[in-house]
Amino acid sequence: EFPFVVGNRENRSNPVFFVSGFAYFLSFKPKITMKKILSYCLLYLGLGATVFAQTISSPGNNPVPGISKDRITKIDAMLEEAIKAEEVPGLVAMVVKDGKIVYHSAKGFADVGEGKKMEKNSIFRIASQTKAITSTAILMLYEEGKIQLDDPISKYIPEFANPQVLASFRYADSSYTSKPSSKVITIRHLLTHTSGLGYGVIDGDERMKMIYHKAGVMDLFTTEKITIGESVKRLAKLPLHHEPGAKFTYSEGLDVLGYLVEIISGKPFDVFLKERIFDPIGMNDTRFYLNDAQGDRLVDVHTYQGGKWKAYPVTFYDPAYPKTGAKTFFSGGAGLSSTVEDYAKFLQMYLNGGTYNGQRLLSPLTIQMAMQNQVGDLWNTDHHHGLAFGVVTAKGVAFGGQGSAGTFDWGGYFNTQYFADPNHKVIGLLFKQTSGAGNGDQTAWKFRQMLFSAIE
Repeated sequence: EFPFVVGNRENRSNPVFFVSGFAYFLSFKPKITMKKILSYCLLYLGLGATVFAQTISSPGNNPVPGISKDRITKIDAMLEEAIKAEEVPGLVAMVVKDGKIVYHSAKGFADVGEGKKMEKNSIFRIASQTKAITSTAILMLYEEGKIQLDDPISKYIPEFANPQVLASFRYADSSYTSKPSSKVITIRHLLTHTSGLGYGVIDGDERMKMIYHKAGVMDLFTTEKITIGESVKRLAKLPLHHEPGAKFTYSEGLDVLGYLVEIISGKPFDVFLKERIFDPIGMNDTRFYLNDAQGDRLVDVHTYQGGKWKAYPVTFYDPAYPKTGAKTFFSGGAGLSSTVEDYAKFLQMYLNGGTYNGQRLLSPLTIQMAMQNQVGDLWNTDHHHGLAFGVVTAKGVAFGGQGSAGTFDWGGYFNTQYFADPNHKVIGLLFKQTSGAGNGDQTAWKFRQMLFSAIE
């Protein structure tokens, strides 16, 4: 009904612009009701509020309201004690409140054998924390109308047509029989681990471990020369644990979706993530493979043996990943490495309703959808599973120590964890790098429980 200028991104964060703009707004005298004036003002201020909260920064010497500085100090003491007791060889922790970094500390060693100290910008293999980033890429394509969530994956990857379910298995030679599935695998099934696919070497079913190994399916990550497309096509020919949608089975579904991003976008998966997510929000140390300078900051994987922490040996994966090897396998389920600050930016983008640093990656409505229960009662009761994260339920709140309802979280194979509470605008990240034998590490639950006890 009248000109209404919201300005560019730079101007919208300027309070002077708001005052002058509001005056400009009031200078018009058409037939505008008070209800309309208030609604436009709320929209106007809402756009500005998004900008004000967009980026993570240090509060300097100013206290951050809503969180106890004394209790953050107690968290630091707890982590310090865990290092002294050798529960973990080293760690980096971060707490963000309302976009302000209220705690960021590096403790212990990045390489015990060489006595290399942990640094705040140390790089960690984040393994399954890759999944939320891959899910975000899928949601971006969804918003562009490139896919629907209930599309059969065979529409894009024909090898998945006519899925089969495991019927019988012979341990002597790992041969098997299968029966046709009455349902097809959809993109939503892959996002929510309800597709019936398995996870090879870390699968809970020994039969699937043997089947995947024999077929040459690549699990997690590798230094070998193979592409995600090659591995996914091998996977597509194998039997499922169960019919799609029948159960929750942790799987390589996000690896399949990484390949789907390549098909839809026409770009290698690593390039898509860099151009569409990492560069826009400044995740400059989040990559599938590291350059030499980044490689120097990569934390060693450790295991506790003989009363001390040692470098983890080569097993079904090579700890040298992601510094060496062919560097051709972009695992959408477990392949990325990152820093706590980079991953905090990613989580802050979600808390901001899909924007960060003036860049919109997702719509608030898409995020709202993604946080809803997508698997019914197929998963545990203190969390439900959305399209990118586990989400704390009312039962989780009653259990205690996990944050308010709606807090979303996940972790990684090498002992990295994160959580973000959209109600209190709090992010917690605790990155370690261990596998195999441990030494009584209890920092994960203590960090989370003590952090939510610090909310005022």
